[in-house]
Amino acid sequence: MSIRRTTKAARGAVAMASAVGLALVVAGCGGGEGGAGATDGNKPPARSSAPKDGGPGSPAADSDKVIGEMKGPDGVVVTLHSVVRDSGGFVTVNGTVANRGTRAFNAIDWRSNETDLRSRSSISGATLVDKAGKKRYLVLRDTNGECLCTTGLSGLMPGASRPVFAQFPAPPAKVTEVDFQLPTMPPASVQITD
Repeated sequence: MSIRRTTKAARGAVAMASAVGLALVVAGCGGGEGGAGATDGNKPPARSSAPKDGGPGSPAADSDKVIGEMKGPDGVVVTLHSVVRDSGGFVTVNGTVANRGTRAFNAIDWRSNETDLRSRSSISGATLVDKAGKKRYLVLRDTNGECLCTTGLSGLMPGASRPVFAQFPAPPAKVTEVDFQLPTMPPASVQITD
């Protein structure tokens, strides 16, 4: 056998092995009946214990608890579930945005006016207002300029909802009530818990 035939045979074997491997990967990732996401009977699918940030359809933290609600244009409703102060000097607001309107919702108006902000569909324009202390707290940013908030909030279809969060610098410990504000929405007065 010549080297040319051996090389062709080796290439053919590699191509065949690659095709079989790719077919197995694609079959394992299938989402249809009986695929990786199939459930048995009425059992819910197993969930990872690691929390997900804002995947469509996943519930927000404490989603049964309602501490405030904001109703905006076109049937968009933001339900606030918790406003928690942590020991690191932050306040985290958790809620759910629901589209009760008739057309898709994009959070383009909820973003901050900052020019360095990367995400165009986020709740980076949210603020906490301490009316008594006359101070407004803006959403925190990471070292890359990204907001510490829900991003990629676009294409929320009618009837759909999505968890949202935003992190702010904590007001002084004596401040227990603030207004949560989003552009285009009326403010909601909420209590900060520890």
